[in-house]
Order: sequence, then structure tokens, then C-alpha cells
Amino acid sequence: MATPGPSQYERMTIARVYLARHGQTAYNLERRFQGHLPVPLDETGFEQAHELAQRAREHGFAALWCSPLRRARETAEVVARTLGLDPLEEPRLMETDAGDWTDRLFADVQAEDPERFAAFAAGDPRFAFPGGESFENQEQRVAAALTDVEQGALPALVVCHGMVIRAALSYRAGHWEPRAERVPNGALVPLHPLSATGVETAAGDALPAS
Repeated sequence: MATPGPSQYERMTIARVYLARHGQTAYNLERRFQGHLPVPLDETGFEQAHELAQRAREHGFAALWCSPLRRARETAEVVARTLGLDPLEEPRLMETDAGDWTDRLFADVQAEDPERFAAFAAGDPRFAFPGGESFENQEQRVAAALTDVEQGALPALVVCHGMVIRAALSYRAGHWEPRAERVPNGALVPLHPLSATGVETAAGDALPAS
């Protein structure tokens, strides 16, 4: 008798690389642009990092990569202590450079420049932060970083940022995923060879990436 193949759920969750969003910061709560600022985790963020570390144990990761920005590095260090891995910093995994919008509240920017803010909120691939980075450029650098990650030890966990996750899913899916950055702090997102199918939250649920 033929051996049954993997279930649909198993096919969805098999991945060589997982992306994890850093834990919560005060800027996340305030709805403020963090950009490249060295914003630390808040108390809830550290709790989310510990929860992420426990979930990560189940995946048998052989490598741990992270953005060098403080909020991602702090999350990765908590995970590293549980997994027994040294975090490998990769600058191309940093959050989008928010330029002139850095440290500003979303609401203030929206009131001042509603058209450009709408392009940002919609994830328009042509959008560029004033004095900062474009989504297109970010996607290119993130894609290059993930190529290097996949050439290293696998499976690998990458601790990064919301819009980095969006860029990664867009690149992997072959089309723009404008809402894919809206994953919870501390979430695990499988990066599939061809397309992104879901997000693993703290409760282990599968949420649509888009």
C-alpha cells in the first residue's frame, strides 16, 4: 500500500526559513515610525520574545539570523539563549529607512501628507519615504539577504521587522503583498519556496499572510 503524503497543513508549514517579527516596543503602541532608530523592547515585547523562543524550539533551527536594529537584536538574543545558537547579524534585514518620517506619529504624518501616507498604508511598491528608502529597494535587499540565508545552515530562523516580512513575502510570492507586514509582534511566518501561506501566532494559529 502506498505511503500517504503529507496533509495540507503539513505541506503549508514545511519551510526551510521562518521569519519572526520582533517583540513589541513603545513605538508600536504609539503608532510611531521607528525606522532605523535603536528602539528597545518594552516589557510585553520581552514576554513575546520568550514565547517566540519556546515555539522556535519545536522547529529544530540550525541557524539564527537577525536585523542589527536593537528591537530585533534583543528579541534574537532571548531566542538564542533557548536555542543555543549565536545570532548572525545581517544589515540587509533592517526595517525600511523611514527618512523624514522617522520618530513621527502615524496620525501626524497622515494629517500633514494624506496622499503619500495612503500610498504607504496601501503598500504601494512605488512608495518611497521622503528622504528615506523605497519599498522597491527594500524588497531587493531583503531578497538578496534571504538568498544568502538559504545558502547557509537550514532550517533557519530570521528575526526581523514587519515591513521586512512584507518584502520577503512579496518577493517569494512573485507579487506585491501590501498587507503582509500586519503580522503580530513575535509571530512566526514560514517562508515557502514558492509562496507564503500563513502566519504562526503565539497561539499557533494560521493566519492569512495577506
